Amino acid sequence: MVARTAALAAATTVTFLGLLACATIMHGTNQDVGISSTPTGATVWIDNTQKARTPFIAKLSRRNNHVIEFQLDGYQPFAATMTHSVSGWVWGNIAFGGLIGFAVDAISGGIYKLTPDQITGTLAAKNAMTEKPKDGIYVEVVLKPQADWIKVAQLQR
Repeated sequence: MVARTAALAAATTVTFLGLLACATIMHGTNQDVGISSTPTGATVWIDNTQKARTPFIAKLSRRNNHVIEFQLDGYQPFAATMTHSVSGWVWGNIAFGGLIGFAVDAISGGIYKLTPDQITGTLAAKNAMTEKPKDGIYVEVVLKPQADWIKVAQLQR
């Protein structure tokens, strides 16, 4: 009877330790990611779903890669990819949780981390679409000149 109780207690302890799943407990199955843009106020799409306007913090699943897209009128769209990789917490599973803890973290996604941990998109102004005449001059207006442009004249009021 005592041997049976001791075996049951040992099995319960091993199961409990295995279910600890260090990574899931330590940092969860989702990750907060700061998302911002220059200029601010861009519409953000995450995995083809519209989410919010910049700046904001998104709670993303650690289990998957994510495509982040920015859109703002008058600017070219910007896209970035967040990738998941194995977190350092996996070593805690090997030390304390064993295979059961590792399996729980792998299934839940807690074993992963997303990189980069924040996304900042710099949106470039769209160039004006013009049809150049064959002869004569034409004027093209842009809101922000590029750094390598040479200034040849300036309009005055």
